[in-house]
Amino acid sequence: MVTLTIDHKTVTVPEGTTILEAARSIHLEIPTLCYLKDLNEIGACRICIVEVEGHERLVPSCNNVVAEGMVVYTNSPRVREARRVNLRLLLSQHDTKCTQCTRSGNCKLQDLCNDYNLLGDHYIKDLRPVPEHFDTPVIRLDNRCVKCMRCIQVCDKVQGMNIWDLIGTGSRTNVGVAGHRTLADSDCTFCGQCITHCPVGALQEHDDTGKVFDALADPKKITVVQVAPAVRAAWAEHYHLDPKFATAGRMVTGLKQMGFDYVFDTNFTADLTIMEEGSEFIERFTHRDRYTWPMFTSCCPGWVRFLKGQYPRYTGNLSTAKSPQQMFGAVAKSYFAQQLGVEPQDIFVVSIMPCTSKKSEAALPTMNDVCGDPDVDVVLTTREMVRMFRGEQVNPAVLPETPFDSPLGSGTGAAVIFGATGGVMDAALRSAYWLVTGSNPDADAFTAVRGMDGWKEATFAIPGAGEVRVAVVSGLGNTRKLMRALDAGEVSYDFVEVMACPGGCAGGGGQPIHDGKELAEYRGDVLWDLDKNAAIRYSHENPDVQALYRDYLKTPLSHKAHHLLHTDHFAWKMPNQK
Repeated sequence: MVTLTIDHKTVTVPEGTTILEAARSIHLEIPTLCYLKDLNEIGACRICIVEVEGHERLVPSCNNVVAEGMVVYTNSPRVREARRVNLRLLLSQHDTKCTQCTRSGNCKLQDLCNDYNLLGDHYIKDLRPVPEHFDTPVIRLDNRCVKCMRCIQVCDKVQGMNIWDLIGTGSRTNVGVAGHRTLADSDCTFCGQCITHCPVGALQEHDDTGKVFDALADPKKITVVQVAPAVRAAWAEHYHLDPKFATAGRMVTGLKQMGFDYVFDTNFTADLTIMEEGSEFIERFTHRDRYTWPMFTSCCPGWVRFLKGQYPRYTGNLSTAKSPQQMFGAVAKSYFAQQLGVEPQDIFVVSIMPCTSKKSEAALPTMNDVCGDPDVDVVLTTREMVRMFRGEQVNPAVLPETPFDSPLGSGTGAAVIFGATGGVMDAALRSAYWLVTGSNPDADAFTAVRGMDGWKEATFAIPGAGEVRVAVVSGLGNTRKLMRALDAGEVSYDFVEVMACPGGCAGGGGQPIHDGKELAEYRGDVLWDLDKNAAIRYSHENPDVQALYRDYLKTPLSHKAHHLLHTDHFAWKMPNQK
């Protein structure tokens, strides 16, 4: 243990503790900009500098460790003026049109400048004449970048994709796409983790709210919106509402207030996905010699892009089932259009997702099976939905609850857990057990696949089928480790669930941003609680899904189901395959 003094307060901490963490241990807050614990502790921004007695220079507190008898001042006049100078230098190379930025009001740089009373102009502007590209789901705006390198670190250390890199030298140093490529030409999965870890607005999703407002204003369009499971665990965080109050019913009311004709629940097609994917797994598992193993889930477009870009030889191992988002679009423009007696082209389908990669999935040329038009017209992130609520003056705190519309609005507990890592596997095993045995397992029989561990594995016995070896992995860095182990023959599985984002969709790249906080586990727990308290916890017991098969699709894996609900993963290419 080491004892030191910080701002005249004595503190004792373990040897090797940084000055920053030592100060936080006694509730002294040192401002930071680039710092992310255990991920980015490089002192790049120099905002966390402190004064140490006996040291001529100020030192960054995030990567300097404590010493016995050290005396530290975190907010001396010298420290305060140095921080103001550093902030001025950052502002000289920063586009300060804050009213045009999606992070206005939730920007670490903006907060710091307000805290240090930096009003007016300070240094001569030195913005770079860089063209901006808006042709990908993830958008980079160079002149908002503060060179904190968080995006590089999360992409390298957590996701293992190495998309971002430092480019240039000296005053020309900037962050850009590695290998002198554009983002569209890279093998980026568009997971969006770089967006949620950026402290400013240098990275954002492609904003599609304008297209939705146009559709809502078009009297010829029947606007249909679906809401993903993980959205309900995070949508009201901006309003600081308790999750028990921030129900899906109040979200439905808000969407109706904005003008949507029908508000449906993606949980409906999550249950439908389980029926198709579970049936496909049983078909493969009982005819093992016809297939290569393991079978991978295909719900996460970031993971599908990762596999096709990094391990294309495993493309045939992906389930052919579309994701719940895309199944919904196909069902809405076929079955639902038929019920309404309208043409598929008259229906405008909007998805609200916790994910940025879903934008790329909806744009795939293979996702237009109903009428040639995209099955899903526009994908919005959770953040975009909140921006629309704010623009339309929707206040969730005073909204009553409204149920989802029928018949595509019902969902089970098995569906809602799709948003948490392990949820797809858990739900699939519940229904796979029933498909083989004709009876339900205990809904909590598969808890071994739950939890925040990045790589989980288990073996379950299904009477009449045998033992099923499964794995669940979240985060692309963990996924790469699993794929390497599969390549080396170190592991062997029958069924593998992969989510590109750590913690699953609950921690997706389209979720609300809380700087320096990882909320995937907290949001996932909300979803597991919803499952625990659900009236129906098995996808095959969803009455609306049963009616869809009875009246329209006939059976899982039928010809019509294959046409609408399955896809060919070989029919499109990643940029590095062209």
